Amino acid sequence: MAKLDYDYIIIGAGASGLLLADALGKDSFFAQKSILLLDRDAKKSNDRTWCFWEKGDGAFDDILYKKWKQIIFKGQDFSKSYDIAPYSYKMVRGIDFYAHYFKKLEGYPNIRFQQESVVEVKESESSVMVHTQETQYTCHQVFDSRFHYEMLEADRKYPLLQQHFVGWVIKTPKPVFHVEKATYMDFSVPQKGNTRFMYVLPFKEDEALVEYTLFSKEVLPKPDYEAALRDYIRTDLQCDTFEILEQEQGSIPMTCHDFTQRNSGRITRIGTAGGWAKPSTGYTFMGSSKKIPLLVSNLKSDNTIHALGQKKRFWFYDLLLLDVLYNNNAIGHEIFTSLFKKRKPELIFKFLDEETSFGEELQFISGCPNIPFIKAIFKRLF
Repeated sequence: MAKLDYDYIIIGAGASGLLLADALGKDSFFAQKSILLLDRDAKKSNDRTWCFWEKGDGAFDDILYKKWKQIIFKGQDFSKSYDIAPYSYKMVRGIDFYAHYFKKLEGYPNIRFQQESVVEVKESESSVMVHTQETQYTCHQVFDSRFHYEMLEADRKYPLLQQHFVGWVIKTPKPVFHVEKATYMDFSVPQKGNTRFMYVLPFKEDEALVEYTLFSKEVLPKPDYEAALRDYIRTDLQCDTFEILEQEQGSIPMTCHDFTQRNSGRITRIGTAGGWAKPSTGYTFMGSSKKIPLLVSNLKSDNTIHALGQKKRFWFYDLLLLDVLYNNNAIGHEIFTSLFKKRKPELIFKFLDEETSFGEELQFISGCPNIPFIKAIFKRLF
């Protein structure tokens, strides 16, 4: 008979769920703990890509699909290529990540994966009950990565934008792409009152991921993304015919909402649901990889595992950008163009990694258009 009671249940086998399962599995402290990982999907398809910048070698280098040492930025009237050393821009495909970490989980006898859809989680004083469509489980602690925008509907304190996108991996009949250069942001596309850009990651001269991305309040009908992609491929890439090999679509919350308030004594939110996506960029992958060791350390020492999102000065910087874009969504291309014109990508990446000194932060901030941010500061302070 299948085991129904566990020490820990992890809901969701995405990046945060698999990274947490692996961290618990390889730590001898948890060798006697029983762990269940639940997901409604078998994770056998390439349903997403994760990208991040990093100095030198990193923990995910063995499963990288591609990395670039140069990036291209394009504004409405500005275009430049950059050597981003000491950083590289790296990409991991979902299918490679899943295969790698599920293989690792096979080596941990105390961890079990079950493909089931969770329908309800109920907490009591002594345990948590997790109902799936097939089974009822109990455990001492749940780590829940499920995110729904309904979580944010009641929060009127902070602005909410979405980073939403549709991407195609395309193959062209002729060489089109510069393999060594990733187009980080291309704002030359029509903005239509929003912050809209194209994102191009070339794998070969005739194959690349082309993604249409917006930072805005509302998502678009899918045909709108597809029309923009077709127009860009035909007009900017000058390629009338192409084959779509893979597709991806998503929406990531851009908000300074305090997700930790949704944690309780026995339920901890992780990943996007835990507020691990950086509010100003939507990047979550590396944020999750940095949060997991803190979560595990706190779990081992019986310290609170619910306070991983303390507000810092970078939280305030993120809030100011969201305030500006929320109140004037069309200004996004001006902000990013100003930054890439005046500042080096190394400083931009360092700032977004929250590793800058206060002096470097002043340098970064002064590279942005001043008036919108001064207004946002005064509005927040007074």
